[in-house]
Amino acid sequence: MATDSWARAVDEQEAAADSISTLQISEKEDKAKPEENGTVKADGQGDGPVAKTEEEDKEDKAAQSLLNKLIRNNLVNTNNQVEVLQRDPNSPLYSVKSFEELRLKPQLLQGVYAMGFNRPSKIQENALPMMLAEPPQNLIAQSQSGTGKTAAFVLAMLSRVDPANRWPQSLCVSPTYELALQTGKVIEQMGKFYPEVKLIYGIRGNKLDRGVKIQEQIVIGTPGTILDWCLKFKFIDPKKIKVFVLDEADVMIATQGHQDQSIRIQRMLSKSCQMLLFSATFEESVWNFAKRIVPDPNIIKLKREEETLDTIKQYYVSCCSKEEKFQALCNIYGAITIAQAMIFCHTRKTAGWLAGELSREGHQVALLSGEMAVEQRAAVIDRFRDGKEKVLVTTNVCARGIDVEQVSVVINFDLPVDKDGNPDNETYLHRIGRTGRFGKRGLAINMVDSKSSMNILNRIQEHFKKKIEKLDTDDLDEIEKIAN
Repeated sequence: MATDSWARAVDEQEAAADSISTLQISEKEDKAKPEENGTVKADGQGDGPVAKTEEEDKEDKAAQSLLNKLIRNNLVNTNNQVEVLQRDPNSPLYSVKSFEELRLKPQLLQGVYAMGFNRPSKIQENALPMMLAEPPQNLIAQSQSGTGKTAAFVLAMLSRVDPANRWPQSLCVSPTYELALQTGKVIEQMGKFYPEVKLIYGIRGNKLDRGVKIQEQIVIGTPGTILDWCLKFKFIDPKKIKVFVLDEADVMIATQGHQDQSIRIQRMLSKSCQMLLFSATFEESVWNFAKRIVPDPNIIKLKREEETLDTIKQYYVSCCSKEEKFQALCNIYGAITIAQAMIFCHTRKTAGWLAGELSREGHQVALLSGEMAVEQRAAVIDRFRDGKEKVLVTTNVCARGIDVEQVSVVINFDLPVDKDGNPDNETYLHRIGRTGRFGKRGLAINMVDSKSSMNILNRIQEHFKKKIEKLDTDDLDEIEKIAN
């Protein structure tokens, strides 16, 4: 799997990325300084860090998707049920329980096993027979990070290639440069024993001479560059593409211009080209986009696994100020032994201040903030997962998808609210769902510091129909058993 022609461009881009992957926090303030690995050391006696902005972190879908890829070392165990809607409901529905059943080329089967896949994941069981069928079938699939989705469509791309033909035959479009690189890594790993198949990246920084014709059989890139390579520079003959993959469709439509560019690419392809589209979510806007890209599709949906509060014991602590909440937090830590905890704050500023205060009290603290580069966030999560820090202080957006078995306590230092100040029930469920996982009991403690936040808590109780009890000294023995 050769990518030598592009290595220099990647090195330059990565060097540039490394130079800016530091925290953008004002140097004028005394503050808790996160180290390169995200740990926090207490510096100075000021009131804490003043972040570049005090507004709550906004979700960056592309960054979150990349983060999920970086922190996944293996497939996620899920109880999600797969729902299959066939283009032709009368045709037999095939699924596989082993990769041998797919009759792959031996060098691809070797690549699959070398990557650590022993048997197909739930989505692979149903998607792979469709993707590898003859004649080719189109597919729209819903799949979250960690389900083996990328490996599935990479296998389809590699399987469709005729290595004797020295022109692009498989094309994959990703919403960002970084996500394209991640998919490229999977192609290189799976194609390790198939050296006659070559890969090229159609992304920024990879400049080709005018008039050349690409000889690599697989192209992966971002919509703008791929469109230019097909239309403006004629590097790719779109009519010769056998399989077209559009990955991360929900991220794609959230990025200005990408939706139109993707549609323009698709319109240049032949009618016989196989179309595969993947998305983690399927709001109406994503469905409308998918239906424009993929004609006559088979559809695979994941029925959402219901998160439950049944295994999580919930309490609240009544306080009068931010400082009093911090003191209550110290009292809890002084009274019970906590294995690992995640503490959620509403703003970056509060998260930074709290991380510094906890560090001054001698706790091993990691801070996760939207101001950090994605690779830096991934390193923080890995350290926390490995137990090198016992406390992870974070805002909402940074903690999605983090599954750490040792997390026994989740603390809402600030209750989650939406932009209008109403309770954000989905975020509350997602936050405290970080504990009580893997069949274990969990503990959630909510800090309340005003009539307004008490009202928010009451509305959360009403929504979930679960009583949240006030924490007192009589509860310490019970929560000690859960927290440790």
